[in-house]
Amino acid sequence: MAKKQFKTESKKLLDMMINSIYTHKEIFLRELISNASDAIDKLYFKSLTDDSISVAHSDLEIRITADKDAKVLKISDNGIGMTKEELENNLGTIAKSGSYDFKHNPENENKDDIDIIGQFGVGFYSAFMVSDKITVETRVCGSDEAWCWQSSGADGYTVSECEKESCGTTITLEIKPDTEDENYSIYLEEFKIRELIKKYSDYIRYPIKMLVSHEQPKEGSKNETETVVSDETLNSMVPLWKKNRSDVTDEEYANFYRDKFYDYQPPLKTIRQKAEGTSEYTALLFIPSHAPFDYYSRDFEKGLQLYSSGVMIMDKCKDLLPDYFSFVKGLVDSSDLSLNISREMLQHDRQLKTIAKALEKKISSELEKLLESDREKYEQFYSAFGMQLKWGVYNDYGMHKDLLQNLIMFKSSFEDKNVTLKEYVGRMKDDQKNIYYATGDSVDKIKLLPQVESVTGRGFEVLYLCEDVDEFALQMLRSFDGKDFLNVCTNDLDLSSDEEKESLNDENKKAEDMFAFIKESIGDGVTKVRFTNKLQNHPVCLTTEGAVSMGMEKVLNKMPGAENNMVKAEIVLEINVNHDLAKRLINLFEDDKDKLASYSKVLYAQARLISGLSIENPAEISELVCNMML
Repeated sequence: MAKKQFKTESKKLLDMMINSIYTHKEIFLRELISNASDAIDKLYFKSLTDDSISVAHSDLEIRITADKDAKVLKISDNGIGMTKEELENNLGTIAKSGSYDFKHNPENENKDDIDIIGQFGVGFYSAFMVSDKITVETRVCGSDEAWCWQSSGADGYTVSECEKESCGTTITLEIKPDTEDENYSIYLEEFKIRELIKKYSDYIRYPIKMLVSHEQPKEGSKNETETVVSDETLNSMVPLWKKNRSDVTDEEYANFYRDKFYDYQPPLKTIRQKAEGTSEYTALLFIPSHAPFDYYSRDFEKGLQLYSSGVMIMDKCKDLLPDYFSFVKGLVDSSDLSLNISREMLQHDRQLKTIAKALEKKISSELEKLLESDREKYEQFYSAFGMQLKWGVYNDYGMHKDLLQNLIMFKSSFEDKNVTLKEYVGRMKDDQKNIYYATGDSVDKIKLLPQVESVTGRGFEVLYLCEDVDEFALQMLRSFDGKDFLNVCTNDLDLSSDEEKESLNDENKKAEDMFAFIKESIGDGVTKVRFTNKLQNHPVCLTTEGAVSMGMEKVLNKMPGAENNMVKAEIVLEINVNHDLAKRLINLFEDDKDKLASYSKVLYAQARLISGLSIENPAEISELVCNMML
């Protein structure tokens, strides 16, 4: 029998497909099963329009047979089969797709209803990654002739007549011998075949069957076991996301989520979305109830599982989720995606971006609904993933702030609970112009800040910002509902009346020389010293001028590489003009400048500690305090 050559630049193209296009050898089984499913689809479709073809849907199946001793794997279907001409056209020409031709044949009416998986005609050749020789035996429906195609790779193929009892196709793979680097025999093991079908082909609409062996107690014996072989269906066939919503219980969703995404807890929320029109897809998304252990690490990989007509194409499609919703788990199934010829990767086209944008809006709206309808559940979600939402507000120069601003929350002086920005603004005083906030390592430490005491003492609510990203997120928002954000520990805080401002200005002018002396005594730690009337009982506090607050300075200077470019806030030491200490300092400036210098250093250290900052010279401050006590 003469060997025929492939009708393309066979060796180069076949070598490229085997060695470059597919990144995982295991996908060969997905490709062959998908082709078998297409063949059955074609037969069933023709039976609807051809009275001479009688098909019982319950009889249609794909069968896997593994012979470990002979190192042979077979994939059989009872689909439409191929004629000799089709066999040569489809398998003799690399990248020729019979499925594609069938779907686009103008003679096939209602072709939009044909859900064909194979479109490129190269998936079959992925089998050469694991096999030395491939034999294809096929008999077309309605014919008595059967044909056999054989090839050992790029050197060519043969086609000859053969015997086959029924229509359909059987592909026989002679598995390669194992090497030091590759264990090809594993593809003959039952557990591996089960695993691959569950991973890639679980939702093929026809049963994938295999004889499976089980060990069970031997009848009539207590200690002996026997091997029993049974014919089992390895796939689920009907995807959960394609069932009617009314036919799926919450428990079924929870079990699916736990099994599919390896979580020991049920999801906090399940989201289903089915889109039709320009972008047709079905999405089944889950909001986890807790963050994975590696979520806030570099090792975490975001992404949704991507299916095309029920066949898994990608385990983690990163392009379907923005970073701020990276906690979402789930899948998207679409037959409209533009895949590359290996069906392993997406072409970055408009269709993918359209789906991603729709999912983003859906997730956002569902989270807002959860916030409004079940505050307790939302609080649970927010404790796990709230920081990610705030990073989303800050990242990309605030491009996504409008989408996320209603979802973020902060602890507040109002009953020490999490509040949304909408809730804060909703109970603002009529004469209140700003949304007040303060930063610190914890709520308890923030409460001790002199400025917070002053603002809350006047009946205003203060947001407590305890995470590094918090102030950066608010700075990026700038305002909410027309109200600007204001850090109470900055120079911009002013709660005085015009009369009080005028009086304070007079006092500051009188004490300019004293402030210069205090600043010189302290050193480079402060840029200014002045009186303030914003404090109640505290004698001093620290405020900042300019764009960088003390909280932002701490965050920026602990980032990697910051030691080479340290950020410094413009810190101002403010002295309570209404405190008895102010008069004491004025008197010392007249009578005892040495003691005033010591007082200045101690007051500055005290102000830093109250603000949550460290002091650079604790030994000196300790000695000064001891001297004052003598």
